[in-house]
Amino acid sequence: MQIDIERINAIAIEAGKAILEVYNGTQADFQTTLKSDNSPLTVADRIANDLIVKALKEAYPLILIISEEGKDIPYDDRKDWSYFWCVDPLDGTKEFIKRNGEFTVNIALIHDGVPVLGVIYVPVQEVLYYASEADGSWKKSADGMVTAIKVAKPATDWVSVGSRSHASEEDEKVLAGYPVTSSITVGSSLKFCMVAEGKAQIYYRHGPTMEWDTAAGHAIANYSGARVTQPNGEPFSYNKPSLLNGSFLCIVN
Repeated sequence: MQIDIERINAIAIEAGKAILEVYNGTQADFQTTLKSDNSPLTVADRIANDLIVKALKEAYPLILIISEEGKDIPYDDRKDWSYFWCVDPLDGTKEFIKRNGEFTVNIALIHDGVPVLGVIYVPVQEVLYYASEADGSWKKSADGMVTAIKVAKPATDWVSVGSRSHASEEDEKVLAGYPVTSSITVGSSLKFCMVAEGKAQIYYRHGPTMEWDTAAGHAIANYSGARVTQPNGEPFSYNKPSLLNGSFLCIVN
């Protein structure tokens, strides 16, 4: 299937601009509600979701969408989808509320359970990461410079990247099996990007995420030379009966 990744990039950037209007607005704009898993939801999530879904439907009306804000599609209705968009309109809502800038817009295209295109936009930094099966992984900086990104795999002195909001003791146990000598923490899907552009070599996540949390980052990491698997090395797939993910490992090849 032919997808114009520049068009998807533009949709992500437009959603990021809409998010920033809330982010830079009044404190009233930060009113939150709780989702079923007790994680926060802001008006920015809803605005970005509506914008992305509308734009994707206009651009590719035959490709269906799973998004964080539109996730209640029964498995029987989606189990035979060959292609679909997997969208997190605002990944890192906790970082958004903290105003630390570490939140992203995530759009991925899934084909038969595998992410084949991923776009991550960082609104505060105006940085865009994107990747596809055909073109590899790329980063566009705020100044407009576009560079191909590849993993870095030193023999020793690996850097691990972990969650700013979800660290666990299990992370330390797993990382002890690798030549990790330092670590960094960052919010949202940026952890995948740190591995993809060679700033870290391993990202382990213990405990649940949702498919839209990982799909775009999975593609960007994969096409930069990393791999994303279950901890036992089995494939990490999408469009499962439950959209809840188990633990996973993103690591340089």
